[in-house]
Amino acid sequence: MSSSEVVKTESLPEGSWASSAARRRNMQAIKSRDTTPERRIRQLVHARGARYRVSARPLPDLRRTADLVFRSAKIAVFIDGCYWHGCAEHYVPPKTNSGYWSDKVARNIARDRDTDQKLREAGWLVLRFWEHEESDACAEKIITAVRNRRRNK
Repeated sequence: MSSSEVVKTESLPEGSWASSAARRRNMQAIKSRDTTPERRIRQLVHARGARYRVSARPLPDLRRTADLVFRSAKIAVFIDGCYWHGCAEHYVPPKTNSGYWSDKVARNIARDRDTDQKLREAGWLVLRFWEHEESDACAEKIITAVRNRRRNK
């Protein structure tokens, strides 16, 4: 290596949640919206004629967004990732930095329950689906709920 070459090393911030710089880059690249399951379900719901808001706040004062929001029907739809939301069927605890990540998932689950409660108290119907659920079945449940809420309004 010549004296003009620079070796770039990445150091992690003190107390970082990532076990390595590579892991940090990998985790930061994970999408928080427009995931494949979300896009599939949105496409199916749209094809059936329903219109909705994407990644919107159902309640303006609540700093949380739903994946699909049907304002007139007061329906908030969440498509939860198995890892991030602690799916009983698919969640696998991490091997590295397990304390941090297990706590993070537990906080996510608690926030999900709190979100559900606040939306229900405001008269909203909350629909939650796991990313592994069949997209057609999810879309059908959403369409049925939207039609029922609009009919009974």
